[in-house]
Amino acid sequence: MTPTERRQKLLEVLCIRRHDTCDNLAHEFHVANSTIRRDLEILTCSYPIETVRGRYGGGVRVADGYFLYRKTLTPKQAALLQRLRDQLDGDDLITLNSILLQFAL
Repeated sequence: MTPTERRQKLLEVLCIRRHDTCDNLAHEFHVANSTIRRDLEILTCSYPIETVRGRYGGGVRVADGYFLYRKTLTPKQAALLQRLRDQLDGDDLITLNSILLQFAL
């Protein structure tokens, strides 16, 4: 695996897990901890990845709301959600609108 391929896979893994430790990632990718840190430093230049200090809960995470691949709905699913939106108000409407925004509807 080339460094570019490893960084792409690392980004994909982080976008799925949302949070992990450098030690765990280094073990999983069979590279040194310093290699993962270097890869993360490069990725943070282009993607919303942040490191978090701390013995517990520390590591690396992807910023809230960022996904590498946009989720998509089928037209039937989208139509149902939009019909439901017409029947809601208050907090329920706000929640449904935030869901639809994630799917870019």
